[in-house]
Amino acid sequence: MLFNSYPFILLFLPLVLAGYFWLGRRSNLTPVIWLALASLAFYAIGSWQFVALLLLSIAFNYGAGHLLIVAKLGPSQRKAVLALGVAGDLILLGIFKYAGFVTENVNALFGTHAAVHILLPVGISFYTFTQIAFLVDAYRGQVAAYALPHYALFVTYFPHLIAGPILHHKDMIPQFERKDAKHPDAHLILCGVIIFAIGLFKKTCLADGIQPLVALAFEARSPSFDQAWLGALAYTFQLYFDFSGYSDMAIGISLMFGIFLPVNFNSPYKATSIVEFWRRWHMTLSQFLRDYLYIPLGGNRRGRVLRYANLIVTMLLGGLWHGAAWTFVIWGALHGAYLCINHAFNALVPAIPSVLARPVRIAGAALTFLAVVVAWVFFRAESVAWALRVLHAMADPSNIVFGREEIAALVLVSIYAALVWLAPNTQALMGYDHGNRRVGETLRAGRMRPLVLYAASLVLAFGLLGIQSHSEFIYFRF
Repeated sequence: MLFNSYPFILLFLPLVLAGYFWLGRRSNLTPVIWLALASLAFYAIGSWQFVALLLLSIAFNYGAGHLLIVAKLGPSQRKAVLALGVAGDLILLGIFKYAGFVTENVNALFGTHAAVHILLPVGISFYTFTQIAFLVDAYRGQVAAYALPHYALFVTYFPHLIAGPILHHKDMIPQFERKDAKHPDAHLILCGVIIFAIGLFKKTCLADGIQPLVALAFEARSPSFDQAWLGALAYTFQLYFDFSGYSDMAIGISLMFGIFLPVNFNSPYKATSIVEFWRRWHMTLSQFLRDYLYIPLGGNRRGRVLRYANLIVTMLLGGLWHGAAWTFVIWGALHGAYLCINHAFNALVPAIPSVLARPVRIAGAALTFLAVVVAWVFFRAESVAWALRVLHAMADPSNIVFGREEIAALVLVSIYAALVWLAPNTQALMGYDHGNRRVGETLRAGRMRPLVLYAASLVLAFGLLGIQSHSEFIYFRF
């Protein structure tokens, strides 16, 4: 089921909200069970054939985690349980996500003709990473014993299940245990509706609106210089508003239930370095890769050479996490290389004179954006050869068309660029503070002008009218 669909907005969400708060007047546990069942129903509507796999994954990880938390095991036994749990998760992910990719490469190497066709379960990358973090923290002694309904809801919670953010048990389960979250809070519901409306507008009007221009670069066999650049920039902004819209909608829906989700998107194209970009783009994935891959590999504790090697490995695996294809591997390798160059620059040029600080920041932002656009070409292209074709066209200014269609595309891309760089983001507009569990304080205090509410209503109306019959989020594929 899609957030940007009429059945979800007009039927599923109101029904689940009503049941959640009705049960919340009678019990603290039944709303949790209701929400977990509703989340499974949400998943089953689009992917019924993988519900059993999701339940098996929850049972397996909850059992392994329970052994690590409750059972009195020796050190070697605890290591064995952790290894078994993580290996089980990775094997499951490997079979469903990478078996076909591995087979293709084996065929290419040895001239064989084996074929593996396995459907990718929606959301498997997100719920697998979420549970690996749970097991590792349980092994480290950082997890309390949780009841099964709370754990099941933590994994299946529908505002995040399909495309993130990647949740952390320490953040979410205590919120599910709170009694006051089961009673309707008019302020949180209003803020949730406004944030959802902004996200819906971003998805249905902005991301879907610029999507046709992407074909200029990625569906033309021989794009010209201007077509390649306009198509690449169109995809850069489509992905931005698609992911930003989804992140807003997830936060807005969750707020209606009184639950604060972590911020996952913070104006990444305003970053002045690639290091900063990764602190603003898919923030929960960056945190996961840092805490559960980069630091266990040694992080920056074993010298610069190993630090750079760890960065490359981390980003390569981050690329593979997005998809089983060489284009994603190259995308990850590019970002690994970018990060190494960024850290090397910081080490060689530790201090910049204050008079040059602003020009350097502007140059850094431009260079970062250019590097990100180049990497997105691999991220979007159907194959490495196709990506190289687009990049070759972007580097060949001798072939320019610039007809009526290209001029119109340039105007549209310029408008999107202005929105990205000049407009405030949603959390700034709404004062969303995940850490302190605050949102819309100016609205609560009556300092927010009615004009803002009228604007939010207009945005919601445009977002609703812009809904297309089947417009999936890009991150659904991962």
